[in-house]
Amino acid sequence: MTGYSCALAGHNYEFSGLADVMARASPQRSGDDLAGVAAGNEQERVAAAYVLSEIPLSEFLCTPLIPYEDDEITRLILDTHDADAFAPIAHMAVGEFRDFLLDYGTDERVLESLRAGITPEMAAAVSKLMRNQDLISVARKCRVTTRFRNTIGLPGHLSSRLQPNHPTDDPQGIAISVLEGLLYGVGDAVIGINPATDSVRRAGELLRLFDEMVQRHEIPTQTCVLTHVTNTISAIEAGAPVDLVFQSIAGTQRANAGFGVNLSLLHEAHEAALSLRRGTLGTDCMYFETGQGSALSADAHHGIDQQTLEARAYGVARHFAPLLVNTVVGFIGPEYLYDGRQIRRAGLEDHFCGKLLGLPMGCDVCYTNHAEADQNDSDDLLTLLTAAGCTYFMGVPGADDVMLEYQSTSFHDIAYARELFGLRPAPEFHEWLLRQGVVAADGRLQELPVEHHLLALARS
Repeated sequence: MTGYSCALAGHNYEFSGLADVMARASPQRSGDDLAGVAAGNEQERVAAAYVLSEIPLSEFLCTPLIPYEDDEITRLILDTHDADAFAPIAHMAVGEFRDFLLDYGTDERVLESLRAGITPEMAAAVSKLMRNQDLISVARKCRVTTRFRNTIGLPGHLSSRLQPNHPTDDPQGIAISVLEGLLYGVGDAVIGINPATDSVRRAGELLRLFDEMVQRHEIPTQTCVLTHVTNTISAIEAGAPVDLVFQSIAGTQRANAGFGVNLSLLHEAHEAALSLRRGTLGTDCMYFETGQGSALSADAHHGIDQQTLEARAYGVARHFAPLLVNTVVGFIGPEYLYDGRQIRRAGLEDHFCGKLLGLPMGCDVCYTNHAEADQNDSDDLLTLLTAAGCTYFMGVPGADDVMLEYQSTSFHDIAYARELFGLRPAPEFHEWLLRQGVVAADGRLQELPVEHHLLALARS
């Protein structure tokens, strides 16, 4: 692999190859420090960014960060690359690509035409040269629309996942959380629960619980039990009402093996979900979650920085045309993203890369209880990502997940973001909220009478 060098302020900096340049050009984060791939100081980081800015985009096609023969994610990225879509930017270096993305003339239509020609590594590289405002400005120009039982990602709309997790999967406790979320206008992206146990039988019970709620009240949304993909396949075979197939994914074959998945298994699950034909408006039926640091935590990072590997996970996701993708940005812990500042930067990077690659990108704006972060940091990132056109956020009762024991965003936070930016839920879901009297004609939430039929959810 070709080495690179840069003379800066009387010092000559040497970089062993493309992966080394990428890692040392990354903004500081604890995971890269832990992996031993980060820049030693800010001056070296600037030197690496300068070198990176002059590397041709075509270099990422000629020099895979993980060898083609060693990694199925590399093979997927290169084998599905669209040379025709890449042609308009093929002559550019990374720095020129940044300028091109920020140009006023590079609009939604142009960015959509380029998607299939941009590799995850290209997206990661250009993000490392961007300030936060750059990441926001470009991501806002990227529009990605998906459909299952409603339409996600339209301009002027902000969706949300209703996350009614319960430490014992108690049906009454879950129903109460669902009710509260619906009364805040939350749940148009998905009503999705992380089950407390790894049981196919319990997954089936939860799926039937949700399906009965949705069918009885004619709610135009989709449901999901966030269990392992093999459990979902088994549930489908057992006749469970599966809308979306969920799976956590990473950016290397070895890291995905740690999750117990590969591309073949994901393809099998995708085909199984499609065979059910449960979507009324579309067939986008996959739901993926990611997060910076997952490959490093599995000792499967190949010496590559965690943000670049996160972008490679998006290369996996877009192959399956998902309804939803989100980065669980602070969930792994301070070993990978130390504090609110690093979490904020990572969230903006992830959203930018996902949108640039054509994904319906959401974010779980979250942190663990031992991170140097608090709810004010979450408020900041939530607001910045809403400005950037984020597709959806999590709605957790009180922002405190009592099953997973981490801090996320609340139902009220979703209402705040929509009110602040003049946004509404998915149009079909918004019409349902209007019919139920949950929102007024101006889109604002309103109180329901105590005898309203939705309150039956808490008693069912």
